[in-house]
Amino acid sequence: MTSDAAPVLVAVDGRTARITLNRPRALNALTPAMVRRIASVLDTLESDPAVRTVVLDGAGERGLCAGADIRLFHDDARSGDHTASQDFLRDEYRLNSRIAHYPKPYVAVMDGIVMGGGVGLSAHGSVRLVTERSRIAMPEVGIGLVPDVGGTWLLARAPGHLGTHLALTGASIGAADALLCGLADHCVPSSQLPQLLADLAESTPDEAVARHERPAPVGVLAEQRAWIDACYAADTVEEIVDRLVSCGEPAAKEAAETLHSRSPAALKATLESLRRAARLDSLEQALDQEYRVSCAALGTHDLPEGIRAQIIDKDRNPQWSPATLAEVEQADVERYFAPLGERELGLG
Repeated sequence: MTSDAAPVLVAVDGRTARITLNRPRALNALTPAMVRRIASVLDTLESDPAVRTVVLDGAGERGLCAGADIRLFHDDARSGDHTASQDFLRDEYRLNSRIAHYPKPYVAVMDGIVMGGGVGLSAHGSVRLVTERSRIAMPEVGIGLVPDVGGTWLLARAPGHLGTHLALTGASIGAADALLCGLADHCVPSSQLPQLLADLAESTPDEAVARHERPAPVGVLAEQRAWIDACYAADTVEEIVDRLVSCGEPAAKEAAETLHSRSPAALKATLESLRRAARLDSLEQALDQEYRVSCAALGTHDLPEGIRAQIIDKDRNPQWSPATLAEVEQADVERYFAPLGERELGLG
């Protein structure tokens, strides 16, 4: 076991190894060192015949992981050198792919808040557990970024246009909606998690989950599916907003107001990313695409501005540029997908 001061803890109990994200004061936000540590631990555990199952969870009461520690992106943008951010994204996306193909059961405990990079560490796992406390989101558009860590692959495959709604609004969802959207597999009451983890020491994940799984609390997306599918089927973000405003549903109007607060460029890049991801053949191809898009976003005005408004100054008043959807031209969107040459991620 590592020191309790370490940002990633590793413990073995019976035939189960437990990886715990251990920055509770930062809601277990991921740093480059944490990503590298998790990747190294997974390599070691894969070759350990005594370990049958790997469990991922988060320290503290608030959640599994709030995503990447995005101050790195802000600092890089101010310096004009994006190397550290690009290296972090490269390591993170490779880890997402590693998790998706891990040869041993990988049990992700998605209790509490799970956002951005936290989704990448959990939703690609083979056994994904949510609880009544789960709040899951891909909120990248709120900081001028596009859903990544394989998020476009996952959301593009949610039923109907639910994934488009979640990607463009950045809305958080609970257990039932995570199950509906294919981001989770089982709901277990949070009070049962300690016993489930204890059972995993001697039982298979299927056996342990079967003892503790319960119906998820009622969600909201199933009831909203009709207007979501009708509105988000539009070809452009402008048309989506128009349909949301005119459809007559209060929740749709709220969604339109949310879109008006997001980065116009990020919204258009996100919609295009999802539409392209839906036509790809593998998670790895989607991660390659996301790497191009994220690297392009690092050089935009909106990403550091969004981080400034949400994380640094906390004024919640980003000044986007371009400021409106109409000002974002197709050429601006295409730049997000430009090939990177020798810097390609190269997973797919």
